[in-house]
Amino acid sequence: MLSLEVIIVLIVLVLAVILFATELLSVDVVALIIMVTLIITGVITPVEGVSGFSNSATITVASMFILSAALFKSGAVVGLGNQMAQLFQYNFWFAIVATMLVVGTISAFINNTPVVAIFIPILAGAAAKSGHSLGKMLIPLSYASMFGGVCTLIGTSTNILVSGIAAENGLEPFSMFEMSKLGLIFFGTGMLYMMLVGIHLIPKRENGNDLVKKFGMGDYLTEIILLENAPSVGKSIRNSPLKKLLDIDILEISRDKNRYFMPSDQMVLQKGDILKVRCNLEKIKTLKEREGIALKSDMKFADSDITSEEVVLVEAVIATNSQFEGKTVKEISFRQKYGATVLAIRHRGEIMRDKVANTVLRSGDTLLIEASRDKLDFLRQLQLHGRNTFLIVSEVGFPEFKKEKMLLVVGAIVTIIALASLNILPIMVAALAGCVFLILTGCLSMEEAYKAIDWKVIFLLAGAMSLGVALDKSGAARLISDFLIQGVGAWGPIAIVSVLYLITSLMTETMSNNASAVLLAPIAIAAAIAMEVDARPFLMAITFAASSSFMTPIGYQTNTMIYGAGNYRFADFVRVGTPLNLIFWLIATFMIPVFFPF
Repeated sequence: MLSLEVIIVLIVLVLAVILFATELLSVDVVALIIMVTLIITGVITPVEGVSGFSNSATITVASMFILSAALFKSGAVVGLGNQMAQLFQYNFWFAIVATMLVVGTISAFINNTPVVAIFIPILAGAAAKSGHSLGKMLIPLSYASMFGGVCTLIGTSTNILVSGIAAENGLEPFSMFEMSKLGLIFFGTGMLYMMLVGIHLIPKRENGNDLVKKFGMGDYLTEIILLENAPSVGKSIRNSPLKKLLDIDILEISRDKNRYFMPSDQMVLQKGDILKVRCNLEKIKTLKEREGIALKSDMKFADSDITSEEVVLVEAVIATNSQFEGKTVKEISFRQKYGATVLAIRHRGEIMRDKVANTVLRSGDTLLIEASRDKLDFLRQLQLHGRNTFLIVSEVGFPEFKKEKMLLVVGAIVTIIALASLNILPIMVAALAGCVFLILTGCLSMEEAYKAIDWKVIFLLAGAMSLGVALDKSGAARLISDFLIQGVGAWGPIAIVSVLYLITSLMTETMSNNASAVLLAPIAIAAAIAMEVDARPFLMAITFAASSSFMTPIGYQTNTMIYGAGNYRFADFVRVGTPLNLIFWLIATFMIPVFFPF
């Protein structure tokens, strides 16, 4: 007979998995709902419920966000990336190997999300100059960041998280390079697979350097002339029939040799005005029949017809956990705040050109933006400055760097790694001390440090940890582990390692990798206790699987980031990633017991 506490925990667990997978609510909101529900129902105490916020893993992850931001601000990664990009003009294969090695190595020591974000525009520029397909570059980029992430304790937040859960349960936390031997096997195997098989499975699609053509905007842009008898003449844009009845976006007005880019809604229209507008084909047909309006031409627009000394077209990707995520362009007041107009959105492989203002933005969405050149500096600051708002794929440059601080930042990160590796200081203490040092030396301001932390991840970790506590305290973890052991335990602990890796891998393809790890780690520990074996191999299976998600564009943050930028389709990730997932599963099944004996 199941106790009431176990029933409550199992119900919360099932609902959590559903909500994490469907993303009906933001992951941090789901985590807080879990925490509050478990506290109110009395399964865990209030102190246990909020203990995740003070957990060493949570604090370490927050510190690593700050260290990653400081490294970005120093310009070290960008400088290295630019050197790699030049190689593509000489030899594609040599360049892709070098890029994967560099990205994987960097991702072993700092958060891989900003690394990939920095390299996306760099590789986009390399593709444009060399003529190579950007799609052939970005999947290897994302995968390489994951290969590197499993090589050290600080490679991903998941590694730190599972190590923290181990410590909370009285086990030894992971050491800095404990994962390195198996991690390097994954790294080498992954690179070999990508070079021999993976890249060849990626369809070669046009880079689409002309953004108007790339987004299929030719039939959605036109120019009209207001004649003397036009009903809109003498009225403000807001009150004109063009806006009120047809809901047409007026991008620019030419009047008496003057051009007014993104005119205010208060601007009064005059006869002879030439309006550059965005609307669909049906509205263009309506315009042709409308009294007082003449189409200037039936020409197909290209980038050169949009860009000028005042105006530029850029392509931008909504970053993971962006402040724009879940909001519409209209809610953001994009035009008013940023001096730019969103012309189209590529969402999950589909291009949206109608009702753009009311489209809910998701991470990985690619925006076609018409912006004033004098606003570019502001847009650059949004590009990975503080919170990951979006990253600009087009070549408009990065924010100003603090290059004079580069040696300080690199030195601080190396020192942190050394102190933790030699067990002089715990990783949490070393990381915190490094953050304080970087702030005191002016490498990063306190405000920049606050903004650098992805608070959605922090709340996710803290909230999900409360479910881990509840699984352990209520006995639900033991119940699930007994069911697992009954199913495959007869084949020994190696079978448990294999099943845990497979379950974690499949869960991570559809929901947060951190959430998958937090939910399964207590079950793995309970299974080890029941089988009277070391829990290390089981925890390692979860750790490696949670950071090796190749099959879908939504399974891992870096895959989502490259989805729109690489003009990929969902099937591309399934085609390339499925064999790699299977290879890693087999390696984990047979090699984890070798490096982490029972």
